[in-house]
Amino acid sequence: MLGLGSIVIPFTSICKRPIVAGVYAPRVRCRWLSNAGEWAVRARVERLVEPALLLLLHERPRHGYDLLENIPALIGDGAEVDLGNLYRLLRGLEAEGLVSSQWDVDAPGPARRIYTLTPAGARLLEAWGTALRSTGTVIATFLDRFDQEQRRTP
Repeated sequence: MLGLGSIVIPFTSICKRPIVAGVYAPRVRCRWLSNAGEWAVRARVERLVEPALLLLLHERPRHGYDLLENIPALIGDGAEVDLGNLYRLLRGLEAEGLVSSQWDVDAPGPARRIYTLTPAGARLLEAWGTALRSTGTVIATFLDRFDQEQRRTP
């Protein structure tokens, strides 16, 4: 329940959707009414992990920890990527033929699996670039108009 002064309303979140009785999963869009009666919005960047990985691998072959350390520079610290999820994503990309991997036993320390972008992965990265550029144009147009409106509003 959410209390707004003397008014008590059931808390609803557009972020969650029921998947089975009593269990909820996140929605694509995330907004909710805060306790102060203000809207809170979380712009989601989690879907950018895949293109970020592809871009990092396009730059050079890398191992998992190197990828994990460099993802925030591309998508910000807001995206929570843990090592287990990263390796699941990499295995999925490898199963689709988008990346390949091999063990590097020559480097100092324990053996590391090195991931490399395949030609199919490079084509997918191009598609991501096109889609994100288009989305970026839409977002820039929205923000320009929003900023103009903010300047007009006293």
